[in-house]
Amino acid sequence: MPLTTYASPAAGHPGQETIHTGRAVFTEAYAVIPHGVMRDIVTSYLPHWLDTRAWIIARPMTGFSETFSQYVVEVAPGGGSQQPEPNPAAEGVIFVVAGAASLSIAGEQHELAPGGYAFLPPACRWTLTNPGSEPLRFHWIRKRYEAVEGIAAPEPFVTNEQYQPIRWMPGTGDTWGTTRFVDPLDLRHDMHVNIVTLERGAVIPFEETHVMEHGLYVLEGKAVYRLNRDWVEVEAGDFMWLRAFCPQACYAGPARFRYLLYKDVNRHARLNL
Repeated sequence: MPLTTYASPAAGHPGQETIHTGRAVFTEAYAVIPHGVMRDIVTSYLPHWLDTRAWIIARPMTGFSETFSQYVVEVAPGGGSQQPEPNPAAEGVIFVVAGAASLSIAGEQHELAPGGYAFLPPACRWTLTNPGSEPLRFHWIRKRYEAVEGIAAPEPFVTNEQYQPIRWMPGTGDTWGTTRFVDPLDLRHDMHVNIVTLERGAVIPFEETHVMEHGLYVLEGKAVYRLNRDWVEVEAGDFMWLRAFCPQACYAGPARFRYLLYKDVNRHARLNL
């Protein structure tokens, strides 16, 4: 696998000479939050987190995300939380993009480097701190777990993407594939957070139109992405939200294009009864 790099928010603050033109767009079917708008002024601070700030890039609300929230969290050296998750019904995924994390799950210690991935089931007891000398940055994706009678909740686990193979789509010549952290047939899981890789010039060759809601954070490279009726240019550090059934396709750019992908899976559609 080529050398892995991970984008994260621009932070800082643009100068007064900056032209007030960007790529941010919010529609009824999709949203694009480009990296250039993820600045210091839009960060949030979280209860029970020390020396920590977060870019909240998705949250459940009318006309936006329905099933998940997604943060990019920055923790200063020595910072972190002993009470990170306020909702015992929430499950989570942590994906580290910079720095080092010390993660304790039910008293068991884990050290996460960039590429580190942790799944945290509902009611899981965990803590997280930054033991290093540089800022820690990670994605934190949260979802209310949908329990099913007769199916146990999944167990927590910790890994790194370098230990997981890319599963290439048939007929693509190993140019479009997915790094999966959970078996798609494991019905204990009601969300997947994967990494999608498209090599230079690769394509998603049809307009995917399906029931799963998506959050896509571009980790590396650039591409032209089809979102509903529009073709939108995106690059490393950009975030896209796609509502259920929003058509999507992709043409990768001149270098490797990768994104962190959220989707809700493995549950019946809710009915208004």
